[in-house]
Amino acid sequence: MENDNILKALAHPVRRDMLAWLKEPEKHFSSQEHPLDMGICAGQFERCGLSQSTVSAHLAALSAAGLVTSRRVGQWVFYKRNEETIAAFRATLSDL
Repeated sequence: MENDNILKALAHPVRRDMLAWLKEPEKHFSSQEHPLDMGICAGQFERCGLSQSTVSAHLAALSAAGLVTSRRVGQWVFYKRNEETIAAFRATLSDL
């Protein structure tokens, strides 16, 4: 876990929103056709009003920081929060 990478990923408000949405997928992505336990399809994030390429860049930054995990199923990529990494990062903040 690289705290600097995590802090950079969290610096953008859209990425923080994405993580918040992933925390309660049933509240924010109830229209998704696939089961929510698979994760959230990347296309569902277009709700933030950004282009698909911008959404992909934000998800890539979250993934590179280890804050989300991704899983490809056919042509779709599904994302979930990485609760283990998030908890470990939060624990390091208490050491400051």
